[in-house]
Amino acid sequence: MVEKLVYDFAEGNKDLNDLLGGKGANLAEMTNLGLPVPPGFTITTDACRVYLDTGSQPPELAAEIDEHLLKLEGTMGRQLGDPADPLLVSVRSGAKFSMPGMMETVLNVGLTDESVHGLAAQAGGDGGERFAWDSYRRLIQMFGRTVCDVPAEAFEEALDEAKRAKNAESDLDLDAGDLRGLVATFKDVFARHAGRDFPQEPREQLDLAIRAVFDSWNAERAVLYRRQERIPSDLGTAVNVVAMVFGNLGSDSGTGVAFTRDPASGRQGVYGDYLANAQGEDVVAGIRNTVSLDELEQLDKASFDSLMRAMETLEGHYRDLCDIEFTIERGKLWLLQTRVGKRTAAAAFIIASQLVDEGVISLDEAVRRVTGDQLAQLMFPTFDLSDEPERLAQGIGASPGAAVGKVVFASARAVELAGAGERVILVRRETNPDDLPGIIASRGILTSRGGKTSHAAVVARGMGKTCVCGADALDVNVASGQFTVDGTTVSEGDVISIDGTTGRVYPGEMPVQDSAVVRYFETGEVGDDALVVAVHRLLSHADERRVLKVRANADTPEDAARARRFGAQGIGLCRTEHMFLGERRELVESLILADTDTDRQLALDALLPLQRKDFEGLFTAMAGLPVTIRLIDPPLHEFLPSLEDLSVRVALAEERGEDPGRDRRLLAAVRRMHEENPMLGLRGVRLGLVIPGLFAMQVRAIAEAAASVGLAGEDPHPEVMVPLVGAVQELETVKAEALTVLDEVDNTPHTLIGTMIEVPRAALTAAQIAQAAEFFSFGTNDLTQMGWGFSRDDVEGSFFSRYLDLGIFRVSPFESIDRDGVGRLITIAVSESRAIRPDLKIGVCGEHGGDPDSVHFFHEVGLDYVSCSPFRVPVARLEAGRAAIETGGSDSR
Repeated sequence: MVEKLVYDFAEGNKDLNDLLGGKGANLAEMTNLGLPVPPGFTITTDACRVYLDTGSQPPELAAEIDEHLLKLEGTMGRQLGDPADPLLVSVRSGAKFSMPGMMETVLNVGLTDESVHGLAAQAGGDGGERFAWDSYRRLIQMFGRTVCDVPAEAFEEALDEAKRAKNAESDLDLDAGDLRGLVATFKDVFARHAGRDFPQEPREQLDLAIRAVFDSWNAERAVLYRRQERIPSDLGTAVNVVAMVFGNLGSDSGTGVAFTRDPASGRQGVYGDYLANAQGEDVVAGIRNTVSLDELEQLDKASFDSLMRAMETLEGHYRDLCDIEFTIERGKLWLLQTRVGKRTAAAAFIIASQLVDEGVISLDEAVRRVTGDQLAQLMFPTFDLSDEPERLAQGIGASPGAAVGKVVFASARAVELAGAGERVILVRRETNPDDLPGIIASRGILTSRGGKTSHAAVVARGMGKTCVCGADALDVNVASGQFTVDGTTVSEGDVISIDGTTGRVYPGEMPVQDSAVVRYFETGEVGDDALVVAVHRLLSHADERRVLKVRANADTPEDAARARRFGAQGIGLCRTEHMFLGERRELVESLILADTDTDRQLALDALLPLQRKDFEGLFTAMAGLPVTIRLIDPPLHEFLPSLEDLSVRVALAEERGEDPGRDRRLLAAVRRMHEENPMLGLRGVRLGLVIPGLFAMQVRAIAEAAASVGLAGEDPHPEVMVPLVGAVQELETVKAEALTVLDEVDNTPHTLIGTMIEVPRAALTAAQIAQAAEFFSFGTNDLTQMGWGFSRDDVEGSFFSRYLDLGIFRVSPFESIDRDGVGRLITIAVSESRAIRPDLKIGVCGEHGGDPDSVHFFHEVGLDYVSCSPFRVPVARLEAGRAAIETGGSDSR
């Protein structure tokens, strides 16, 4: 049983945010600092969790609320519901993390048909009647909307009708009589929609509002926000009950929001909005235009000065940008809330750097206060939406950025137009490996199917390409070279703009703003831009503190060179299968169709010099740094035409009386190699064991390229990675052949031979495999697929959304590492392999290598490096530094 469920503000502090929620903990902290906070109490998250688990409040809660309410009434000298001199309270939700999806505040709780007259007398003056009826209509409106699910529009329509009847522009133009009539109308609206009269018992109002806060934890929008922000679903929310102070008592009263620094730019100064004669929700509702805090100084200098002193106190105490909600009641300032303010990604870096300069925080703390996700936001170009046109379509923002180009529907066409200097957007229903050249050539990718882990999305993120997936309103007709959406037809050659952050698609060309941060990474020039200076400073410190090295996944010299400019310390994954596309497909087809050893060797001999040239470029770009080259991994049949296409071509040729020739042989090969589940079939190490000479050709190309680059004065560090090993015997067989080839090539530098751990059995037998391997690299994409029994290409669109809705996933296991399952496999493999071979170098090269949360896990487990796409290298560098700082620089090694 929980001992204490309710805390007065004076009993808590900011470190109790797990128990009191962020809002309650900060109200307590401000109270203890002696700042002007209305008295009140907080019902803990423990109480909420009991309610969520059992469907009813803890039995002892009512008595505790009675006790604290009685104390509050004594402090205020008023009683809840007293008809002559009523105490009114606000009821506010307050989870540990700020959650816009939670219940909105209910003000003026305790007001009834009887006590409204007492409130009028309490306020006094000519405006007392108006104030009291205005407060009552607000209570019915807020209570109805947030507690009883009365549609907001029903109240708004009634308010608009009252203003029309009075020919009033603003609600301020309604007098006491108008508002009294509006209260009657609101009560009718409430009864009609809620199925009951508005409650006239103040304690019932309070209890229903508290229950509504608890219920709001599982409201649809709250669940959606938690999922997006990866907030645990079992935290629950606190409830804050606060004595009312009134900003709607006249021109000497008002309400506002203040920031101790600009949350958009990070600039120092006084920022915020103020609205005279208003209550809290009026500021955010946009009912009337606010004024700046500078104007507040002219309206009420004493209150302005009090606010400035409070802001200075709070920023000094929290050592960060603070967001403050305040009310002025007849010239007296009251603070209703403070929190460490949310800010843009740019402001986060600038403010952290400023606070270091001011001696407020250390560089370590500054790095802790920025995130890889924020850095990623700063790296992608954005559209200038000052004059945003009508959208053409809406999809899923799968890879951030802003891209403009001519629509093309075929990969070859994209390559052709890009080669001629055109900007293109590749539009497909979905992409596949054949589209890689077109993806490389395009500024962005738009698909009508798929999600954030689809082929298009994964490849685009890896290349830093803008991508919008799942725009299902698009009817894509590749054959006719056009797509239609809502009656609009877009043809090949038409220009569109896609926003990979928001998923929006626009007709025509939208203006694009370049990223200063990417220019800095490309050139290394810091300059005097405040944002670039801050990014350089904090990222440099992260580099000094991190233990994990950061490599890049790169398949071309261009990608390798860019990755190095972005800070990569080598290549952790070169996918050689990407080198067999385009014009080389025919050579691969010849290899597959070879009937004799001689024919097979001819095909391999033709591929050898091409592979050698590929590797020479990589070794040159990464001179002095390790380059891990994965031998061919996918099933060979992926390099052949589809079974359906070939069948049609052969049938049509035979119908015309023509000899299908090569197509018939290809069709026979495709049928022979067809697999029901190719990802679990003849691929990876199995290819090297079944297709004689294939791996030997690749190893020879690596050795000859390294020797050539070394003789040219460079310093190559080749590493050969054997994919999909599940048993040490497989690796031993391939390694023996590779060593023979390496010995045959003169001047070959020392070449490590290791394996990719992507099969669960490999993780569980890592101690055996470590006896033959000189390094491990976890392929977390396949390890996740096989560990869960999921096909990444199929599951997201079919049931992942339902799994997220049900809370089975907090986040897709393909986006962030599944610590409990896949992570445990990794932990076992690291621990048991290092026990056998302490010097074993271990890294990761899956998509998770650039995911911020996953980087922290890999640091904790004790990996030597992570490898990710070139554009994610700075993100991984920053997160690796943050991980080291958070653990005191230690890991499990």
